[in-house]
Amino acid sequence: MAIGHLSLSMSITVAVLLLGLPNSDGRSHYHKHKNSHKDHGGNQISVPPETAPAEPPGSSNDGGDNSSSEPCVFDVRSFGALGDGSSDDTQAFRAAWKAACAAESSVLLVPSDGVFMITSTIFSGPCKPGFVLQIDGVLMPPDGPDCWPASDSKKQWLVFYRVDGMTLKGEGTIEGNGEEWWNLPCKPHRGPKGSTLPGPCDSPALIRFFMSYNLTVRGLRVENSPQFHVKFDGCEGVHIEDLSIRSPALSPNTDGIHIENTKSVAIYNSVISNGDDCISIGPGCSNVDIANVTCGPSHGISIGSLGVHNSQACVSNITVRNARIRNSDNGVRIKTWQGGTGSVSGISFDNIYMENVRNCIIIDQYYCLTKQCLNQTSAVWVTDVAYANIKGTYDVRSPPIHFACSDAVACTNITLSDVELLPYEGVLVDDPFCWNAYGIMQTLTIPPMSCLQEGQPQSLQENPVLGC
Repeated sequence: MAIGHLSLSMSITVAVLLLGLPNSDGRSHYHKHKNSHKDHGGNQISVPPETAPAEPPGSSNDGGDNSSSEPCVFDVRSFGALGDGSSDDTQAFRAAWKAACAAESSVLLVPSDGVFMITSTIFSGPCKPGFVLQIDGVLMPPDGPDCWPASDSKKQWLVFYRVDGMTLKGEGTIEGNGEEWWNLPCKPHRGPKGSTLPGPCDSPALIRFFMSYNLTVRGLRVENSPQFHVKFDGCEGVHIEDLSIRSPALSPNTDGIHIENTKSVAIYNSVISNGDDCISIGPGCSNVDIANVTCGPSHGISIGSLGVHNSQACVSNITVRNARIRNSDNGVRIKTWQGGTGSVSGISFDNIYMENVRNCIIIDQYYCLTKQCLNQTSAVWVTDVAYANIKGTYDVRSPPIHFACSDAVACTNITLSDVELLPYEGVLVDDPFCWNAYGIMQTLTIPPMSCLQEGQPQSLQENPVLGC
């Protein structure tokens, strides 16, 4: 193929991915009034004097006599943003991004005394080294689908594309204004009287990092997303810390943090309460470390769903430790569709406290959104999964441990030790469910796990499964 044709094909592919990929207490709502936030009081990011850039137009520097050691600060107000909660500040943000992205060790500042509304925007890199987007005020999209510009994608709001070494931080709030999206009639909306019509339904993910590297997200509040709150797709080297994510328990498809096709991820010291998975790990992820995270209410920490539409899914080396999950539909979950291929391996759940959780420990290889999914013979192989120091209380409507593995491809090398789960209220349920699940109990579990089979299944000995 000619080089020009190849370049054109790649450009079209990236554009389609950016614009077309789908995404799953009271609500804080911001209008014209200005929201008061704590000012940083001079918090600064130092850079070595030899790399500090000259101050370009539109930037400010309050470092006094030692200005050469301070970063360039690009305040969005210097580019025309009003921050009154109702004016469209999109063009000002785009201009500020372009200027800050081109300067070394720059800070793009969203000040603490403003409420800034912008429409769906793709912020593209690469930027110069040391780039920081600091949100100290409130940043939000238009209020619901009726206010969404017809020309904008309804699948995403803020997209950071091909950025490397960027930090997104601050003491402010990213407010999603999601309530009108949740109430769309096409949403699979759970309520006290059942569900409305099922999806699909276009709703924007609030923050999406796409094909980006060496990212840090720290300190922000992210609230009331129309769909996923923070999403990483095709990224490598992600560090998330001290993040607060919140939406109502019945808000549909509002996953807190979702990663897919992303490697080398750390998620630490964060608090997430929402209407879907607290953290969801999709296909193509490896080397993920999750620690000191509090979830709930939510659907727990999930690997999957994987293998949809007979696809291959590869997930490996995932660690969840020192976590707390409360008032949630699930605790720690692995979910796959029938018909997929690939493997989930090297998974460790360690030192996790459950409080009033339904389905505390679950592997579900029959995942289906309806009751009409057909049985299929192939499956994503689940192997080398360790559960240690899992303690707390469960909702007695479901057994606390549920291993439903494929008829054709058994789950293997499941290890349990120091698992103690008692009923939150009511009568003890002592019948964990196992189907075609193999492993060992290194200690006695509560409730007892007599259904877990020892050794290896004969089918795998005769016909080894090819993983990833």
